[in-house]
Amino acid sequence: MPPVFAHGRLRLYLLKLLDEAPRHGYEVIRLLEERFQGLYAPSAGTVYPRLSKLEAEGLVTHATEGGRKVYSITEAGRAELADRSGELADLELEIRDSVTELAAEIRSDVRGAAGDLRREMRAAASASATQVGEDDSWQAAKEELRKARQEWKEQARRAKDESRRAREEAQAARRQAREAQDRAREEVQRIAGQLQEQFAKSGGVLGSLAGAWLGGAQSPGAGAGADQPSDQPSDRASGWAADLSATGDPARDLDRLLDRFRDEVRDAARDHGVTAARVAEARDHLAAAAARLSATFGSRP
Repeated sequence: MPPVFAHGRLRLYLLKLLDEAPRHGYEVIRLLEERFQGLYAPSAGTVYPRLSKLEAEGLVTHATEGGRKVYSITEAGRAELADRSGELADLELEIRDSVTELAAEIRSDVRGAAGDLRREMRAAASASATQVGEDDSWQAAKEELRKARQEWKEQARRAKDESRRAREEAQAARRQAREAQDRAREEVQRIAGQLQEQFAKSGGVLGSLAGAWLGGAQSPGAGAGADQPSDQPSDRASGWAADLSATGDPARDLDRLLDRFRDEVRDAARDHGVTAARVAEARDHLAAAAARLSATFGSRP
């Protein structure tokens, strides 16, 4: 039997199912069986360990309802889905190909069983050639052969229809994924342009804030910080958080940027230490940055 999911793909598809709605483990198994037209159903020993691993990675969480764990996707899980949208479209195509291959194997098994039954019928006919007429068992065997042939034809027809439908759905899924990626790219470029414009206008303030993250910056005009070129803050700002791809939802993109901002400040504080003087200076930088960003969102629709 061909593998249904390549390495790591079941993990991605579990995130997709939980992105549709919160579900408990048995419901996830039942949905996978439905998606595969009943031709494949993963065991609890396959699904539950992967759900636990996703939870350990912070991509899903669970709540207990009626004595059962109901799993839900987290924002981090949705971000991974958005980053791997193209891979998810390929996975949908692979699933449909797997359904087609499984159906072909069933069709082959049915054909083989029909051939075995036909040979048995011929052997029975040869053994009873000397008998006069056909008894009830011979008639029953002929009826079984007729039913087997009919069943094979019906399964072959269903497999052909499923293969055609899978190809059409895979093409639609890929087209939708490309459109979503295009829209997300355009939105990210628009937001990046707005932020870069604001960064350029607030160069001194953001430069001081960048220094505070690293734990070695001074206020403008003090110490070594006064000797740094004025264009360095804007250079850092233009590439900041460039690894975060767009999700297609501007509000979610902004939340991810704020999360990155918070994590970098905390990492800098942990690595270089926190003093009362640095906290006071950081408060001034944060207040100035907050005022400028508030003005940004207040002046544009």
